[in-house]
Amino acid sequence: MKFQRCLVELEKRFWEIDTIRGVAIVMMVTYHLLFDLYYFGIYPLPIDTLFWWIFARGTAFIFLLVVGVSLTLSYSRSQQRNEHVIGDKRPLFTKYLTRGLKIFFLGLLITLGTWFFIPSNFIVFGVLHFIGLAIILEYPFLDKKYINLALAVIFMIFGIYLDHLVVMNPWLLWLGLKPVAFHTVDYFPLFPWLGVVSLGLFIGNTLYSNYERQFRLPEISNQAIIKFTSFLGRHSLLIYLVHQPILIIILYLTGTLELNYLF
Repeated sequence: MKFQRCLVELEKRFWEIDTIRGVAIVMMVTYHLLFDLYYFGIYPLPIDTLFWWIFARGTAFIFLLVVGVSLTLSYSRSQQRNEHVIGDKRPLFTKYLTRGLKIFFLGLLITLGTWFFIPSNFIVFGVLHFIGLAIILEYPFLDKKYINLALAVIFMIFGIYLDHLVVMNPWLLWLGLKPVAFHTVDYFPLFPWLGVVSLGLFIGNTLYSNYERQFRLPEISNQAIIKFTSFLGRHSLLIYLVHQPILIIILYLTGTLELNYLF
C-alpha cells in the first residue's frame, strides 16, 4: 500500500502548470492563424504592429517559462521515484539527453517541411530546436535556485547585446548572431531565450520544491475551462506539430487559400 501511495503521489500533476501551458497554446494558435491570413495574402491584418509583436513574444515567454518549471518538476519527481520507489540512483542525464535530442530532431523535420513549402523564410533554428538543446544544456542546473536567477539575467542581457550585432555567415544563428538579410518565420536562439528557461527553473525550484506546491491554491481543476486548457497543455507538443497543417487545410477548404500558392 505504501508503494502504491508513493506511485500515486509521484504521478500527480499540477493543474495550474498544464493550464498556463494550455493558455499559451491557445495564444500561439490564435497568432499563427492571424499570421497565416497575413502571410498568404488572404487578409491584410496589421500583424507587424507593436501589439502583435508583444503578443507573439509574450506567448513564447510564457511557454518557455513553463518549460523551465516543468523541467524542475520532472527532475524532482524522477529523483523521488529513484530514491523511494526503485532504489536506483543512477544519473538522469541520459533521460534528458534522449528527450532533448528527440525534440531537436522534430525541429529538424520542421526545418525540412518549411524549406519545402516556404524556402525564402524556412525555419533554421526555431522553438523546437531551442527547447531540445535547452533541455540538454540546463541539466546541470535543474535543482539550482538562485544560480538560475542569476543566469536568467545574464543570458537575457547577453541576448539583447547579440541582437544588435550583425555577422557575415549563419553558423552562429543558434547562439543569436544573425547574418545580414536573415529572414525566417520562427527564430529562437539560445540567447536570450535560455534566460527564460532559467527563470522558469528558478520559479519551479522556489514554488514547487520537492515536487510539492509551496503555496495555497483553490482546487478548481474540475471546472470546464480548466479541464480544457489543461488538456491542451498536456498535449502541447502534438498540438504544436499539427496545428499549422490543420490551419492551412482549413484555409484551403474554406476557399481562402489557393493550394498552388504553397508550391
